[in-house]
Amino acid sequence: MNSSATAVSLREKFGQFTEHWSPKKIAALNDYEIKIVKIKGEFVWHSHTDTDEMFLVTKGQIRIQLRNGDVPLGPGELFVVPRGVEHCPIADDEAEVMLIEPVGVVNTGNVGGARTAVLEDFS
Repeated sequence: MNSSATAVSLREKFGQFTEHWSPKKIAALNDYEIKIVKIKGEFVWHSHTDTDEMFLVTKGQIRIQLRNGDVPLGPGELFVVPRGVEHCPIADDEAEVMLIEPVGVVNTGNVGGARTAVLEDFS
């Protein structure tokens, strides 16, 4: 945990990795983790039974696919997927996204599989 009195630079943190769909923890807030992730292409359809999931786009364009339609997001826009709602993030070109989630949330939610990431601590 970063307990020093310095600001966290999103630009610097995003510059430390290139892989897609591999979230990095950059800070903690009570029982929540602030994560960043680079995305490109389509993720897997999944849901989170016990928690909502917040996507805040910092760079690029993404869509959150829902069973009843898509939610397009650009820089500075966020969307909260309610708990239990199936969704599938997608980005035609690379995008950078911040997530705020309770500690322990798995990126692939209820489906697991090859895209399940081990959270790296970049804080």
